[in-house]
Amino acid sequence: MDADVIVVGAGLAGLVAAHELTSKGRRVALVDQENAGNLGGQAFWSFGGLFLVGSPEQRRLGVKDSFDLAWSDWRGSAGFDRLEDEDSWAVRWARAYVEFAAGEKRSWLDGHGITFLPTVGWAERGDLTAHGHGNSVPRFHVAWGTGTGVVEPFVRYAKQASRDGLLTFHHRHRVDALVVENGTARGVRGTVLAEDNAPRGVASSRDAVGEFELTAQAVIVTSGGIGANHAIVRRYWPERLGTPPREMVTGVPAYVDGRMLDISAEAGVRLVNRDRMWHYTEGLQNWDPIWPGHGIRILPGPSSMWFDALGRRLPGPFLPGYDTLGTLKHLRTTEDIAGYDHSWFILTQKIIEKEFALSGSEQNPDITAKDRAGFLKERILGKGAPGPVDAFLRKGADFVTAA
Repeated sequence: MDADVIVVGAGLAGLVAAHELTSKGRRVALVDQENAGNLGGQAFWSFGGLFLVGSPEQRRLGVKDSFDLAWSDWRGSAGFDRLEDEDSWAVRWARAYVEFAAGEKRSWLDGHGITFLPTVGWAERGDLTAHGHGNSVPRFHVAWGTGTGVVEPFVRYAKQASRDGLLTFHHRHRVDALVVENGTARGVRGTVLAEDNAPRGVASSRDAVGEFELTAQAVIVTSGGIGANHAIVRRYWPERLGTPPREMVTGVPAYVDGRMLDISAEAGVRLVNRDRMWHYTEGLQNWDPIWPGHGIRILPGPSSMWFDALGRRLPGPFLPGYDTLGTLKHLRTTEDIAGYDHSWFILTQKIIEKEFALSGSEQNPDITAKDRAGFLKERILGKGAPGPVDAFLRKGADFVTAA
């Protein structure tokens, strides 16, 4: 037996799972198709926003929050209309997660050295109804260090566990099948990929140089989603959202390919809710891309005016930052605009300076570097739009500026 547990996928979920196991003395084999430079996966590239309930930051800002309010909001957003089947475990997981967010999550993060900006963002304000979709209060806590900072301690733990002999890295190992014995996953087999020193996030080769098989008492699959695989997105795109756009930008690296979902299903894993997707409507083409089709999401304030492709202002609650899926449904199901793959934000220089932000660690270098002085200088005391926003304004294909 090669390990007590095999973890497939070295993103944030895989690293956290590995840490929980190795901290209890379990031996872990951590398997991933990318090189060591991609530890942390897509979370590394994220803005680092975390869901917390009743936090010190909220209280400092006078935001009154509670488990009961957050759980009501969560149920309103989730819908849970498949309780006899696909949602039977989802609703239990969701309640446990909201309890965690309202309880020990903050102290758990503190224990790993993860701290937060003093402000709290109000993402997904919702459809403006008491029991409908959305957050009733601000809950979007951004970590100092963005997603890069959230990932960092768990990368450090994994490397220490490797030095201690509790964790073995298997980089450039692509899992092609789960090995199942008597209904239990006991291992993985797959392809050893050629060494590739491509920088983090850059698409790597899939040239095969060998095969491998590993065995363990258990297997955990933490392989991420389908965001870079538009074919799978289209395959499971739900009818309720109309037709998928012909052109999409991609917010995650090419390795977020969804391969392990079908591989797991072939081994007997039950996959649920594959039609429940989350796609942002505020995507921009990155003028300086890292991966194929690299897209960056606008994090807008509420003041921009939003128009459909034919120049009509979107009705409420389809306002910037309010209802992502509701807006997507409106744009893809309204008959005379469903054939267009774009909409329009109309705003002023003052609005872009005050309210505009871009998601992602590389678009927020001051926060990613935990540069508090730089943050104050550029975002609080500085004039004009933040540097990354200004670069998109000048170089981005999706901006039109009136003189």
